[in-house]
Amino acid sequence: MPKMPVVEKRYVVAFALTSTLFFAWGLASQFNDLLLHHFQKALDLTRTQASFTQFAFYIGYFCAPLPAALIIRRLGYKRAIIVGLAFYALGAFLFVPAAHLRIYGIFLAALYIIAIGAGFLETSANPYIAILGAPETASPRLNFAQAFNGVATVLGPLVGGYVIFSGVEYTPAQQAAMGPAAVDAWRASEAAAVGPPYLVLGILMVVIATAIALTKYPPLRAEVMPEGSGSPFAVLRQPRVLYAVIAQFFYCGAQVGIWSMLVDFSREAANVPERVGAQVYLEATMIAFCVGRFFGAWLQRFLDPARMLVLYAGCNILLCCLAATLGGFPSIYAMAATSFFMSIMFPTIFALGLEKLGHETEFASSFIVMAICGAGVVPPLMAAAADLTGALHWSLFLPALCYLVVLSFGVMAPRLGHAER
Repeated sequence: MPKMPVVEKRYVVAFALTSTLFFAWGLASQFNDLLLHHFQKALDLTRTQASFTQFAFYIGYFCAPLPAALIIRRLGYKRAIIVGLAFYALGAFLFVPAAHLRIYGIFLAALYIIAIGAGFLETSANPYIAILGAPETASPRLNFAQAFNGVATVLGPLVGGYVIFSGVEYTPAQQAAMGPAAVDAWRASEAAAVGPPYLVLGILMVVIATAIALTKYPPLRAEVMPEGSGSPFAVLRQPRVLYAVIAQFFYCGAQVGIWSMLVDFSREAANVPERVGAQVYLEATMIAFCVGRFFGAWLQRFLDPARMLVLYAGCNILLCCLAATLGGFPSIYAMAATSFFMSIMFPTIFALGLEKLGHETEFASSFIVMAICGAGVVPPLMAAAADLTGALHWSLFLPALCYLVVLSFGVMAPRLGHAER
């Protein structure tokens, strides 16, 4: 019997257009990893203060999914996607005045608004892709769509390394010798650099929203169309959904914690300059992530997704421990290699959590997307641990513990069916 296609021909246009959304929110999250380091210099912030860029962004993710699910039920996936793109564009445009005013609070507000939009997009696009075809191909289909997010992770550091990072850094002693006026002019120049990239992002979201508005989305099967008026929280009685929410929280925390600290970690471990850290090591880890997404989507056509999740999580636990203990360039290589194995985790957890949920899919999706707020919790904890101990490498044991939770979900998911409705 021939294998079923991952994407049926009748869904190709909707699949392709929806997949651009994975690229869109991937760029936003990748720019955040660069901002964490850049704001320390441009706005004179400590590592812990700068880590609140992640907190503001992922709190937006926490606030958006339930309203998005309600809009999906009332208005459908297409309109929810357009609302998300509108929020995303608004937040991106707000970066332009924020860059000139140099007020950290405005930057945080802009990131929060972008995250509201991204939260709408994730709540809409992930389940839409998962149910846009046969349930048996949901996980590889979602992994394939998420591969476009992987493309964004490759482009993010590459673009950011050139247009955000100037490569100009001064030690405290050099700044003291420059004088207050010169230091302020330098910081103003660094802050202004973030305006143009976000202006382009905002325009890109407007273009995508226009294309989607003009495209007819195909109707879905009746059993997965939005219906009913029960409590959104009732879906958490499904044991696999609840475990998926927990696993996604810890996975997202580990992923963003590692990526946001890599530039600083490279400088600490081997005295790597910021631009080299972004353009070489951060770029290399994103290429590994992107390759892992495409490879994982192909491999899951032959291997059980839950077993792959267990294997990949185990590899990352080992790599995090090696990065924390090796020192020098080997520790950077170990930290960067985690991206290949984290590549399948988000879409696989998502697909396993939504499997055979029928009309409860939208609310289950919203809670799994809310769990992305783990990315706003773990990075500040890692930054605080680094500031407390004076060394970033000890903080890498935190993502190792996070991957242990992911591993346990991979073990338990096949044993956790959904309760009878």
